[in-house]
Amino acid sequence: MYSRSSEPVHFERDCEAVMVPQGDTVTLPAGSYGYITQALGGSYTVFVEGNLFRIAGKDGDAIGKEAPAPLELPDDASDEQVEQLVWQQLRTCFDPEIPFNIVDLGLVYEVELKHLDDGRREVDVKMTLTAPGCGMGDILVDDVRSKLEIIPTVAEADVELVFDPPWGRHMMSESARLETGML
Repeated sequence: MYSRSSEPVHFERDCEAVMVPQGDTVTLPAGSYGYITQALGGSYTVFVEGNLFRIAGKDGDAIGKEAPAPLELPDDASDEQVEQLVWQQLRTCFDPEIPFNIVDLGLVYEVELKHLDDGRREVDVKMTLTAPGCGMGDILVDDVRSKLEIIPTVAEADVELVFDPPWGRHMMSESARLETGML
């Protein structure tokens, strides 16, 4: 939520945004004012007229921010190098309401790389949500998919949302539990 440390922003152009936590896509008009409440993983959560919205990194220019740099990987990258970049990208996916990445929250259950006939790869991910009824579920899944599909050599990412086993705070990394006081 808005605080004195929140950075003020002015929308320089119309910008697609996702309402938090409902998950509805809206357009915030040029000329709007708001405050950045969270800037993690290349996306922004902004407080505008009493509501929270998530702005994708690719639209950062609408609020005066630069888009993230493209990812680089050698053409002959090994599966280990690709998997390392996959986990790095997963750590850039954040719940807009919680300042922890989905890996540290314990939401990623499985990652599998597959080779396709054309030499590129498919990444299969099984993940969950902190609560089954989370309105941001589809947004998080799309965020994971889009961040994995920009990895060189990855042709597609299949992200499956599962609820078995159910998520529990014991799945969080020790640092995330410590920071949230959930030890």
